[in-house]
This record gives sequence, structure tokens and C-alpha cells, in this order.
Amino acid sequence: MNLSVSIGPIVALIAGILILLIPRLLNYIVAVYLIVIGLIGLFGHGSLRL
Repeated sequence: MNLSVSIGPIVALIAGILILLIPRLLNYIVAVYLIVIGLIGLFGHGSLRL
């Protein structure tokens, strides 16, 4: 049984939960999310298999 987990939805889920709990973190969470997605796009997600 192969279980492939993409990191994008996991990061989005964690960011959404943190925004609900602490709305003041919205700017930082969005910035970190965009940086992570940008890095995954640049370097590919092949090396980030979980």
C-alpha cells in the first residue's frame, strides 16, 4: 500500500488552523506559506516525499 502525502495541503491546513486560533498571525502565516510554496515550486516536490 502506497501512501503519498503532498506537503502543500498539509501546510495549508496548519496555516488555516493557526489563523482561526490567532488571527493576528495572518500576515506571518501567509508570508511563510507563500515562501514554502515558492520553494517547493523552484526545487520541485520530488525531494520532499513524506
